[in-house]
Amino acid sequence: MKRAKRGGIPLAAAVGLAVASLATSLTSVAADTYMPACYKPAPGVTTTIKYPARPGPYRVALVNGYTGIPWRTQMIQESRAWAARPENARNIKELKVVSTGADVAAQIAAVDNFIEAGYDVIAFDPVNPKAFDAVIRRAKKAGAILVSFDNPVDNAEILQITPEWTRFESIRTQATLDQMPVKKGRLLEVRGPAGNAADRDLHAGVQKIVSNYKDIQVTEVVGNWDTGTVQKVVSDAIAVNGNFDAVTCQYGCQGVTRALQAAHSPAIPVGGDAANGFVKALAAQKLPGVAVSTSPGQGPVALQAAVALLQGKTFPTRAYLPIPYVLTKDMKPDVNYFPNLPDTYETVASYVDCGISFTPQEVNKFLADNN
Repeated sequence: MKRAKRGGIPLAAAVGLAVASLATSLTSVAADTYMPACYKPAPGVTTTIKYPARPGPYRVALVNGYTGIPWRTQMIQESRAWAARPENARNIKELKVVSTGADVAAQIAAVDNFIEAGYDVIAFDPVNPKAFDAVIRRAKKAGAILVSFDNPVDNAEILQITPEWTRFESIRTQATLDQMPVKKGRLLEVRGPAGNAADRDLHAGVQKIVSNYKDIQVTEVVGNWDTGTVQKVVSDAIAVNGNFDAVTCQYGCQGVTRALQAAHSPAIPVGGDAANGFVKALAAQKLPGVAVSTSPGQGPVALQAAVALLQGKTFPTRAYLPIPYVLTKDMKPDVNYFPNLPDTYETVASYVDCGISFTPQEVNKFLADNN
């Protein structure tokens, strides 16, 4: 994939945690951590996390938060697909999945239930970054291992696996602004759920880049990562303010392209997600833009790490995942978007550096319901 540049510098370049848990080992981060090309130490992380190996097969739980979001649906499907593969199934006695919605108390209760039921490891995508200290202490006392993924928690006592969200948004915002013919005007920022750690860090990424452009003003709206909501708030923003000069959107970004089309907006730069409908729309509407991906393969990546921790493998205490992206001008059908697949399909289903790869056919064999 080609890298966009700014002033001859690659776009991606423009942009010691202390752990105390049951028998956890703290050492300097070194090349002997598990799959270092996948689980890369976050900048400034100088310690590792390791637990005594325990015999398998293991009881594994996955606790999702938000529901009704296609990314979460596919993440659960991919997690089940990964666990069903023979090489992984032999290590997993059972995998239980539960989605609790946006209620942080319900998510904490679900984690507690799995701790009390004696599960070996619980991977969870946290609703709120600051609410999990008490349940982390309870897991430690009970001997359960917790792994957070996707959205980080503000707690250094468990393994955290996440994209570097501020850099993620810096890549998207920089690529969007790079495609503005004149670096001045109004940028519409479509944010996610209030109070969410990823939204917080993504917003910081926008601010980091926009601070370099004194003639660009930002208008914020909240799309809640939902395509319908995004379409409404973008349409409302255009109705109130007139056309914008660029848009950056966290997720549900097909709502942006629909709103722009309905408003007969000029072909302005749009930065968004990697959902099939959005990427197809960028190509079809000839919008200069960028699709930046956090793959739903994060679920399997987290489960892979969870099993490896149970087997005594070593990880950096906070691991950052790769950030794939592609510009409209480089998009190709059946490579970056899929004309014959649903709009909700996440076009980047894999993390190749993590050994995680799926076909749509494999993913669609599995359901995303609670069990």
